[in-house]
Amino acid sequence: MNKAFIYIILGAALWGTIGWYVKNLNELGFTPMEVVTLRAWTTAIILLIYMLFRSPKKLKLQSFGDIKYFIGTGIFSIIFFNYCMFTAIDLSTIPVATALLYTAPAFVTILSYILFKEPLTRIKLLALFITLLGTCFIVGLIPLNLNAFKITSVLFGIGSGLGYALYSIFSKFALKKYSSLSITTYTFMIASVTLLPFFPYQTKFHLLLNPTVLLYAFGLGFLPTALAYIVYTYGLNQTEASKASILTTIEPVVATLIGVFIFHEAFTFIQLIGMVCIIGSVILIQAYSNRPIKKRNWESVS
Repeated sequence: MNKAFIYIILGAALWGTIGWYVKNLNELGFTPMEVVTLRAWTTAIILLIYMLFRSPKKLKLQSFGDIKYFIGTGIFSIIFFNYCMFTAIDLSTIPVATALLYTAPAFVTILSYILFKEPLTRIKLLALFITLLGTCFIVGLIPLNLNAFKITSVLFGIGSGLGYALYSIFSKFALKKYSSLSITTYTFMIASVTLLPFFPYQTKFHLLLNPTVLLYAFGLGFLPTALAYIVYTYGLNQTEASKASILTTIEPVVATLIGVFIFHEAFTFIQLIGMVCIIGSVILIQAYSNRPIKKRNWESVS
């Protein structure tokens, strides 16, 4: 197998372990927003140290006004989508939350049409329809299952997909002047600084002294975030973005396996069909809409 493909699959597989850390931190007493804060802090520290040793020149802002791009990626994307995803995991299951996160390409397609006048081709419309159909299977609308359908968890799950998509929209402007790794580092730095005042230090600081908490918090920031992104970016630089996008569909597969076999979460055959639909739509839209016109990489940060 192509070495670049191995790096990309490894990065995506690491993204798929996010739910494991989130579930354990929830059980240790942290709310979804507090888990978002822990992830932002640890990731920002790790990426900043990595950039200082690897490429310190890439940390320099070319213009102070460029901070607006990282406010977009850090606050409106990272904080929003992580909060929605972690809440969806808390309210439903890891497989369902991860599947709903993968509605992001559909949002990218719609927003790109509105903001950048990118054409809505028949392939894109077909992919959007398949995504919608798969989402209905996942959340229990087809067939109607009132026990499975939980409107709050569905809204948070879809919100995570929208927030995830916004990263591509904001970073599209920043990529004209900055590398993808620089964007990610600034993104998590902005996110961590923004979240600092909102962490309940008086009631939760003692938990941060717990070695188990520190292990999960550092693990969340390192393995499925910083390391996953570095490994994925390394592989991406040696292959086409469209092929990389398809390979990253290993993420929901890994997340589902963790949810089902480690946390014993329910996952029906109907939901499996829904996940296949959503993953299939991602493959379809990447395989056809990215032919040698433009490369698009919506999944830069998971």
